[in-house]
Amino acid sequence: QVQLVESGGGSVQAGGSLKLSCAVSADISRNCGMGWHRQAPGKERELVSIIRSDGTINYADSVKGRFTISRDNGKNTLYLQMNSLHIEDTAVYYCAAGIKEYFGTIYLRCSNYWGQGTQVTVSS
Repeated sequence: QVQLVESGGGSVQAGGSLKLSCAVSADISRNCGMGWHRQAPGKERELVSIIRSDGTINYADSVKGRFTISRDNGKNTLYLQMNSLHIEDTAVYYCAAGIKEYFGTIYLRCSNYWGQGTQVTVSS
């Protein structure tokens, strides 16, 4: 079973920065897409950013220009650098990873895994 462990959350004042990390217990070089989601109190979980297996990246409009997603295949770790944080960025942030599964050399499926979440609180 693949495990994802987030870290780096915390409390910060508006305008500050945080960097989230997501350590994956699998070889992320065989990923089929990885991303960050967040869920604010009383709201549905939303996609923040995705980085596909080919390296293409998308961001939610609300975080464009402020957040940067990246991954380090050597460390099997996904990152989210968050700058110029707004109060409305307050949420639990979850990382997600799709990992390709094989039977020998035969591709079976892309299986999705989630981390447990890390709280980010931005205050005025």
